[in-house]
Amino acid sequence: MLLELFLWLAQDIRAFNVFGYLTLRAVLATMTALTISFILGPAVIRWLTAKRIGQAVRDDGPQTHLVKAGTPTMGGALILLSLGISTLLWADLTNRFVWIVLIVTFGFGAVGWVDDWRKVVERNPKGLSARTKFFWQSVIGLVAAIYIAFSISAPNNEKTIELFLQWVGSGFTLAMPTKTDLIVPFFKSVSYPLGIFGFIILTYLVIVGCSNAVNLTDGLDGLAIMPTVMVGAALGIFAYVAGHAGFSKYLLLPYVPGAGELVVFCGALAGAGLGFLWFNAYPAEVFMGDVGALALGAALGAVAVVARQEIVLFIMGGVFVAETLSVMLQVSWFKYTKLRYGEGRRILRMAPLHHHFEQSGWKETQVVVRFWIITILLVLFGLSTLKIR
Repeated sequence: MLLELFLWLAQDIRAFNVFGYLTLRAVLATMTALTISFILGPAVIRWLTAKRIGQAVRDDGPQTHLVKAGTPTMGGALILLSLGISTLLWADLTNRFVWIVLIVTFGFGAVGWVDDWRKVVERNPKGLSARTKFFWQSVIGLVAAIYIAFSISAPNNEKTIELFLQWVGSGFTLAMPTKTDLIVPFFKSVSYPLGIFGFIILTYLVIVGCSNAVNLTDGLDGLAIMPTVMVGAALGIFAYVAGHAGFSKYLLLPYVPGAGELVVFCGALAGAGLGFLWFNAYPAEVFMGDVGALALGAALGAVAVVARQEIVLFIMGGVFVAETLSVMLQVSWFKYTKLRYGEGRRILRMAPLHHHFEQSGWKETQVVVRFWIITILLVLFGLSTLKIR
């Protein structure tokens, strides 16, 4: 929006040409989202409090969490508001990747909003049923996966539709460019052809899986939002490289025209996340709820796929992966031992993983900060794949 204005002004005043640079607009998007969060944060918290949209705390969870009962939740709406406004102000709105990532983000946010609203406002403890929630996540994830599969191989939407029709007309056998291959980091030329169906399945799993992984991680004050900010900012660097013909060639990454514009979105995500952390830091004044966690996880997954860095996302988001695996292993082992021995047994003291460490004697702030430190190391390790090949 502002980009169009500044480019128009640049016709008469050359100084406005500076706003055409992606890096500057990414910084401005970060600052704008951060400022919007600071300004609107108190008002959003007051509104949530007035509507009695308070967090319910599990009786079987850590007893130290009982004091959190009633803390306003659904604060993820503040993140989406700041992220959306900042992106619309500073991004190139003719860029198709910006729109698909926004649609994915707000689509998953809408699913989370309905779930939170039913749980907290309508006092329905089940919220959206697991089947309904998964259905809508799958619909959004599959639509995005199909679009991204053809758009990264085509320079514009017209060519994207044309490529899709050619694929259908060929009986779903049309070979796709190597841009859809699964890239293995740390190796110059190691990649695995996925084919269209393989790429769609992978993209779907990355978007939906990452969304639910962030949601599982969101259990302590500030635990989920800071890793999201760090991983999102790092993915912005990968997107910038993927969208730059010179850098992508030099660093041996696929060149995806238009992907660089996502650095503005990632900047806005980082700013919105840091602004939310101001209010979510211990002791939290507001929780993000499913509306924020599902949306942010899906956003990370979508950006990673466009930038062709699915495995790197798995590395940098190691905390999210560990949290998810801890739940899967705990539930699976409990069901298996109950079936085999007549009583369920546990691997961890409590799942997800952050609760296990709390039950082991770590304070909440210790768990959060240590998980942040681990994420910093993993993000740096992921960024090293840019050059180490």
